[in-house]
Amino acid sequence: MANRVLVVDDSMLMRKMICESLADAGWEIAAEGRDGAEAIRLYDDLRPDAVTMDIVMPGTDGIYALEKIMELDPRARVVVVSALNQTKLISQAIRKGAQDFIAKPFLPEQLQETLRGCLPETVSN
Repeated sequence: MANRVLVVDDSMLMRKMICESLADAGWEIAAEGRDGAEAIRLYDDLRPDAVTMDIVMPGTDGIYALEKIMELDPRARVVVVSALNQTKLISQAIRKGAQDFIAKPFLPEQLQETLRGCLPETVSN
């Protein structure tokens, strides 16, 4: 059974790039979200194996969404994928529960490997 991922980014182009990269690696795209509020709702409904989350989005940002997702499920696997390569935001995301951080632009292999590395052994096999 394929691992399921929720892809959250306000850029349709970036969502498409992430989805294509992960689909090529055998991931099932559970859903796509455009902002943090949608991410929280979709995570609660779908409980995917992993989430890719942008930080800066209109409305509810990725840091707040990450915090709420971790409240819903402390075992959630969230990887922040953001153009912001700022130490303060990365540190904040990690403190709130993010498993890892990938700066845009990224190589598809980097994204695939990072997500695989975040999964528990029983899920990633």
